[in-house]
Amino acid sequence: MKRSSAIRRAVLATAAVALVATGCTAQAAGSGGGKPSAPTTGASSSAPSSATPPAPSASGTATPDGKPSSPTPTPAAKALMKDGDENEQVRELQARLRQLDYFDRAPTGFYGSITAKAVSGFQKKRGLPETGSVDGTTWQRLLGMTKKPTADELKPSTSNKLDTPDARCMKGRVLCISKESRTLAWMIDGRVVSSMDVRFGSENTPTREGTFAVGWKAKEWTSTIYHTPMPYAMFFSGGQAVHYSADFAARGYNGASHGCVNVRDRAKLSALFDQVKVGDKVVVHW
Repeated sequence: MKRSSAIRRAVLATAAVALVATGCTAQAAGSGGGKPSAPTTGASSSAPSSATPPAPSASGTATPDGKPSSPTPTPAAKALMKDGDENEQVRELQARLRQLDYFDRAPTGFYGSITAKAVSGFQKKRGLPETGSVDGTTWQRLLGMTKKPTADELKPSTSNKLDTPDARCMKGRVLCISKESRTLAWMIDGRVVSSMDVRFGSENTPTREGTFAVGWKAKEWTSTIYHTPMPYAMFFSGGQAVHYSADFAARGYNGASHGCVNVRDRAKLSALFDQVKVGDKVVVHW
């Protein structure tokens, strides 16, 4: 009998050890209420109660899942001059770029694709961001490398270089007039037959832009509004016409028209007048 009791106690002791090894836990001391504590998830009882906080990100914050947030992007530098601007500072910009051979035509005062390309070229050479717009850094670098433009550099009397023709000028007989390069190109089926310098209306009397047609012509004409001579006039939009201007020939770009397209080379315009027919297309564009 004693031997069987001893065997029974040994079996019970072995069962108790096995029970503890399966992960069951004893009631925590002082927990009260006689309820067992929650089972563990296998973590060591000596592990801290919460995970170590994530390291701060480059911006000093972390996302809820503990991953560093993306650094805050650096804001782009404010543009002092950009595409679409038209003022005297743009004219100075173009004159300075011309001094360094980045701008190969007379300054117009209008910031278009040609000016943007010239600015990008300057920025690339100097290791600056190639934005095509002029920020403070680009402007200061340009000022340091050039001299203040003279009056003749700002508004030269030399002939202007043609820019790339507008797509509307590539078919048929067209007077292709660019406000950006201040040129008129007489084109037939995409080929430039002749070209000449032109100037346009002032801010108060701008030359209209768009696609028109020559409505009528007059070799000798005097404006009924301003009472000024308009030789070799080719009217394309109401009272606006391409015509010779003695004032343009004398003062260059120091003056402006009342909305017409002025030509200063009388001989070139005379030859053009004889070639252009009523109904030929006129394109005025930037």
